[in-house]
Amino acid sequence: MNTIEGFRVQIEKSVRESAGRATVLRLFVPLLVGMACALAAVPALAQEPATPPAARPRTEMTVDALSVVKVRSKAVPNARSAGSLGQQREGTGVVIDSNGLVMTIGYLIIEAENVELSTSDGKVFPAAVVGYDNATGLGLLKALIPLPVKPVDLGQSSAAGERELVLIVGFDGVAPAYIVSKRPFVGYWEYLLDEAIYTAPATVNWQGAALLNREGKLLGIGSLVVGDAMGTRTNVPGNMFVPIDVLKPVLGDFIANGRSTSRPRPWIGINTQEVQGNLIVVRVSSEGPAEDAGLKSGDIIVGIGGQQIKGQADFYTKLWASGEAGVEISIDVLKGNRVENYKIKSINRESHFRPKPVY
Repeated sequence: MNTIEGFRVQIEKSVRESAGRATVLRLFVPLLVGMACALAAVPALAQEPATPPAARPRTEMTVDALSVVKVRSKAVPNARSAGSLGQQREGTGVVIDSNGLVMTIGYLIIEAENVELSTSDGKVFPAAVVGYDNATGLGLLKALIPLPVKPVDLGQSSAAGERELVLIVGFDGVAPAYIVSKRPFVGYWEYLLDEAIYTAPATVNWQGAALLNREGKLLGIGSLVVGDAMGTRTNVPGNMFVPIDVLKPVLGDFIANGRSTSRPRPWIGINTQEVQGNLIVVRVSSEGPAEDAGLKSGDIIVGIGGQQIKGQADFYTKLWASGEAGVEISIDVLKGNRVENYKIKSINRESHFRPKPVY
């Protein structure tokens, strides 16, 4: 079975296993042949010209050739993020320049004490955390010794369209997919993207994975697996990617300072679930501003700054419009049959995480 036919079989199997619905198959299966042909346009995956078997060198394509390395990190002792993310974390990083800068998803390196990168041959390279961007959720690393990996070119994620053929490149392998929607993403952890990229069929190798277009250029960084890649009206599993365009305006500051120099957003430390436009608090961050103010799991947030809220996205927008980190946030909370007002002293989210120990 040749490479292109192998990819065709792989995606057809993935769609059937991950979706299992006739409507999804009608959408994707007719496009499989075109997708397989288009894969040949990716230089790194194109088949070699036919030559006699004896004259053809034996080569093995590795993810290193697609600018990807493995990321392993260990969180600091007593890391506040360890409860949700674990102490040991593992995923993918994407090499973005010849000086060893590696882009990944930020939750892999939050509160990291030690970070190492590895290539497909098992060689390990120590790395340092350059920074983490709260607004985008992306993280940046720097290899401390040169990486034998060619950097990827940055693409233009805003130009990528629905039904476009893409490759999801994680350290554990490559998976073909389609962009099936581009729309906002609202996270329960005080996180909002105005436009995220959603792909299907789903792959399990998503944490920090590279999303590449047919020219091999980077469109996004893998963040999550989702159950509604095509929107809330259809239960189609897929993956959500942070588009690379959101980082371009601040990349220079990010490299120089470890963060964007724009004003830090106010953060209060709650996880919420939206129910009919109101927000149910499902978790309060330990030792965070909301806990200090007395908010508890099960409280229902109905307003902020004297204004009624219309869901999570509206709440975040109003929260961040209140001023920069440190501003006092006034929140109306429904408790039983009455509404109580809470004053919460917001902070910069970065200051909540424990720093790497200095020895």
